[in-house]
Amino acid sequence: MELRQLRSDEFEISTKLSEYAFQVSLSQEQRESRKEHFKPEQSWGIFDGDDLQAKLTIIPLQIYMQGRTINMGGIAGVATWPENRRQGHVNTLLKHALQEMKNKGQSISCLHPFSVPFYRKFGWEVYAEYKKYIIPINNFPRKVSVEGRLVRDVLDIPTLSDMYQVYARNYNGMLVRDEAWWRRSVLTDGVHNVVYYSAEGQATGYALYHLKNKELVCDEFVFFNEEARSALWTFFGNHDSRIEQATMKMVPVDDQLPFILPEPRVIQEVVPYFMARIVDLKSFIEGYAFERHQEAVITLAVKDSAAPWNAGIWRLSVNEAGRAELTELPNDHEEQADLSTDIQSLSALFTGYKRPHELYSIHRLNGNPQAAAQLESMIPTGHTHLMDFF
Repeated sequence: MELRQLRSDEFEISTKLSEYAFQVSLSQEQRESRKEHFKPEQSWGIFDGDDLQAKLTIIPLQIYMQGRTINMGGIAGVATWPENRRQGHVNTLLKHALQEMKNKGQSISCLHPFSVPFYRKFGWEVYAEYKKYIIPINNFPRKVSVEGRLVRDVLDIPTLSDMYQVYARNYNGMLVRDEAWWRRSVLTDGVHNVVYYSAEGQATGYALYHLKNKELVCDEFVFFNEEARSALWTFFGNHDSRIEQATMKMVPVDDQLPFILPEPRVIQEVVPYFMARIVDLKSFIEGYAFERHQEAVITLAVKDSAAPWNAGIWRLSVNEAGRAELTELPNDHEEQADLSTDIQSLSALFTGYKRPHELYSIHRLNGNPQAAAQLESMIPTGHTHLMDFF
């Protein structure tokens, strides 16, 4: 068996495996588009001679974390032929991918799991979830008159992108989108958009949606103020002759829409979505912005079987400016560690998906309660979100 990057002439065997594994059948147009954008250097496979046994792709991306951008390795296209399963191929590929991402300075990795328990074994943990609402047309927020204007199907990607960036920086884990991503992955066929411009001409909100079977399905709803939100909902409400309900998808968990509805008892669902894992603990922590207060020192015992460079005893030192230094200690300090945990728990914690006190209460963070309380005070409160898929 050989582990190596795919070559440019191996698009067909890679696509054939993907179609089988993910139960899809690409049209000729889709196949040509994927071939045009095929980057073999991003895909790794296990080969038996010329036969591809299993594969995965590492997409070099960036996400917002605490308002800044950090490099992220997006894991996608993990696939194995059924006759080659349970032979350790994916285990080998994922551990190799972690080393590759570390080498390339991608301190965190994200993926959409086919199975949460499977990827937890390799250190990934759920970090983002979204709300989904189903709202009957007669229960929409009331229509209002606004001084600005609504423009449908705006073709100016920078206008949409500028609003998205402002919105995305408020959450940990949102994808940094370039224009190519907008064209290929966001503004796909059948997707409409509507932008609200204030009376001063400023774009202050947008929605992406499509219409199907008397339903308006909204995938993104971004607004900077109540005027923009009301204007966008008035636009939706003006579809009352065409739709019976709206399905709102990819809604952040801190959203308060039901409270302003005439009848808040609508169908609501919270959906666990993407997983994340810290690839390089030292690099990630030393780039993290802790709360500014007096200097603090905590020792952490960390387990990470898939990325051994993260495992061990660490001294976390944070100065008054909130900057951290992570120093590895000899293993004989394990019994003296203030707190013990694993890499997936730290991934949920530092992305902002879970707080230290929550992890401590369910025994995912163990040790000195005073140290856990100190860690609680050191980590800023934040919300996670993701509206993309890869």
